[in-house]
Amino acid sequence: MNFDLPKDAELTRKVVREFAEKEIAPVAQELDDKEEFSYDLVRKMGELDFFGPFVPEEYGGSDVGYLNYIITVEEISRIDGSQAATIAAGNSLGIAPIYYFGTEEQKRKWLPDLCKGKILASFGLTEPDAGSDAGASQTTAVLDGNEWVINGSKIFITNSSTDISAICTVQCVTDSSDPRKPEISCILVENGTRGFTANTMHGKMCWRSSNTGELTFQDCRVPKENLLGKRGEGFHQMLKTLDGGRLSIGAMGLGGAQGAFELGLDYSKKRKQFGKPIGSFQANAFKLADMATELEMARLLLYKACWLMDNNKLNPKISAMAKLVCSETYYRAANHAVQLHGGYGLMKDYAVERHYRNQKLLDIGEGTSEVQRIVIARNIGVPGRSM
Repeated sequence: MNFDLPKDAELTRKVVREFAEKEIAPVAQELDDKEEFSYDLVRKMGELDFFGPFVPEEYGGSDVGYLNYIITVEEISRIDGSQAATIAAGNSLGIAPIYYFGTEEQKRKWLPDLCKGKILASFGLTEPDAGSDAGASQTTAVLDGNEWVINGSKIFITNSSTDISAICTVQCVTDSSDPRKPEISCILVENGTRGFTANTMHGKMCWRSSNTGELTFQDCRVPKENLLGKRGEGFHQMLKTLDGGRLSIGAMGLGGAQGAFELGLDYSKKRKQFGKPIGSFQANAFKLADMATELEMARLLLYKACWLMDNNKLNPKISAMAKLVCSETYYRAANHAVQLHGGYGLMKDYAVERHYRNQKLLDIGEGTSEVQRIVIARNIGVPGRSM
């Protein structure tokens, strides 16, 4: 067994870390304070091929694989979760469904600009009354001649309401004749289509400079050809999309935990109480030791999942485990880091305060920690309903 990262992955880490520290770190807090989405950073990240890393070059991607993609998200999250969310959602929820399930025409129409960050795509899954129970979607699509007529709403949709948001994959009920097992399909809806409204949500606790939208569909008509894949495959497409997306959330947890750990370690060396650096006190030293240990465990599991993904062997159990472990590692790391900072950790002048807020979404987004445990339980043979 060889645990050395490939040279291209090491280069990816170096390039992304330099970018994050030089371009993102100086503006992260200001963007967070203003709840401002940065088109400038998206443009620069697009120029560096942060979008489309698993997409072949013929469609505009860089085709460097999932491990390089996850390291990109990890390194951006080390500095700022909001910008990492833009990349993670842009790839796993925006690009991936079109690449994996789209027709040749759909791929060639959308992927080149998506892979350069010129436009963004989103995935319309969560609804006001359908979160963890994604199969309870109430948004409908009725075929009327050569058009789908869509009615319903979606909420908490990342990258959906910016000026460069161009396309949304919308999960819809396309046949409800059997209420026990409704037919679910995914349909591509262009931003700006009549009857489709995307409003930006404000007042978020975390990821304040990423874009989150609330979507409404009122007799929204799109061509029949906008169906993604085959009719009735929407739920399967959603599950496969989340399998890969959970790795990007895991990467956000891993990178955020690394960032919080480094901030806590640095502060523990500089801050003195009773004439000694606070890191020399056993209570604090143990916090740092636990953080370092959990980071090693989380990284090994996430990178194994990436290897499985790159070799077409990823399964729901491993993706759920990786997401669960990395997100909860971030929770504990951010909590310890704030505790090490004391009262200063509660102030926006210290980046650790932003880490503390940003980590919470990872316990919820793309499947709560509770849902991950259900997925894992069912995949190890525990009786019950599969998810």
